[in-house]
Amino acid sequence: MKRSFSGIQPTGDLHIGNYLGAIKTWADMLDRYECFFCIVDLHALTIKYDTSLMAQRTLDAVAVNMACGLDPKKCTIFIQSHVKEHAELCWILDSVTPMGELGRMTQFKEKSKSHPENVNVGLFNYPVLQAADILLYKGEVVPVGDDQVQHIEFSREVARKFNAAYGPVFPECQALLSNAPRVMGLDGVNKMSKSLGNHIAIADPADVIRKKLATAKTDPARKRRTDPGEPTKCNIYSLHQFFSTPEQMQWVEEGCRNAGIGCLDCKGVLADNIIAVLTPIQARYAELKADMNIARRVVAEGAARAQRIASAVMAEVKDALGLYTG
Repeated sequence: MKRSFSGIQPTGDLHIGNYLGAIKTWADMLDRYECFFCIVDLHALTIKYDTSLMAQRTLDAVAVNMACGLDPKKCTIFIQSHVKEHAELCWILDSVTPMGELGRMTQFKEKSKSHPENVNVGLFNYPVLQAADILLYKGEVVPVGDDQVQHIEFSREVARKFNAAYGPVFPECQALLSNAPRVMGLDGVNKMSKSLGNHIAIADPADVIRKKLATAKTDPARKRRTDPGEPTKCNIYSLHQFFSTPEQMQWVEEGCRNAGIGCLDCKGVLADNIIAVLTPIQARYAELKADMNIARRVVAEGAARAQRIASAVMAEVKDALGLYTG
């Protein structure tokens, strides 16, 4: 099987955008790829955070991913900082990466604007560490949302430059877009994000989900219940596509266009469907939270497996570079 690498930051409560855009896709890949899933805690250092919460959030991220379907018997789950070769390979790849290419990265520009007080070297160098994450396992397939496609293309270019300079060590990875490459937030304007407060968390109880949806923006044309709308312009309709049956989708579409249903009717059905999907996930997450030793064992075993591969690839890299290894 082809090898896949994916990573997610331990930045707090994961939301349904993370689930639809990443974790669900990962779970669906387990029988078709050799999968490596990493909690990328080193990437999380590029923004300000509460150090007292980092360790717990890291383990929570492991538990949530397992609750959403990542079976450690079918994949390798580990923590980035537990495999030192990630940082080591990043430094080596820095040596073949032109600064101009990093300066053109869209995500760096956007984060520099949103965090002008903390434009650090790590934020600038983020794509090189991401390339190292992938190439360290010779990842061939990387499932991503559309906002990460540029980073995967960058990783391919880094592999190409290294191979041209030192010999064919790394394969060129390919981006695999999920079925939900961009999940819109409840504000109807931005991508779903915890920092923007426009999200439904995977751990949100049913009453919170209903409350959040009740105030979510819909098609701007529907100012009154009797106003017809255009479903394709409505972020609530876009969420129905991931949680509702074809019959429900038809009901929503027709009811919106002819004003046969109100927005609260539409939101109520969506809430029921989201709750139905999240309830078993929340139950499994509660079990894992009650015994975090399960998550600890999973990442320890995962790090050991990842370390074996990382060590072998780094030996290849050092040989290609002509470094003395004793």
